[in-house]
Amino acid sequence: RRNAIVMFMCIELMLNAVNLSFVALAQVHGLGGQVMVIFVMTVAAAEAAVGLAIILAIFRHAQTVDLGQLTLLKG
Repeated sequence: RRNAIVMFMCIELMLNAVNLSFVALAQVHGLGGQVMVIFVMTVAAAEAAVGLAIILAIFRHAQTVDLGQLTLLKG
């Protein structure tokens, strides 16, 4: 099963791992890493809003969030 919400949460977890790496980098090389964290958090917030809207639209149309069952793009 390929649940869209679980995949979405995994992407958010990966972005948080990148943030943690940037914070660790900032401890050694100055504030550049912390500035990058702000940018990554901004992108993550926008991605969360758009991603959840897309998942909600797919759920309203197909009544499922299982990506294995979706046939929206098949010809």
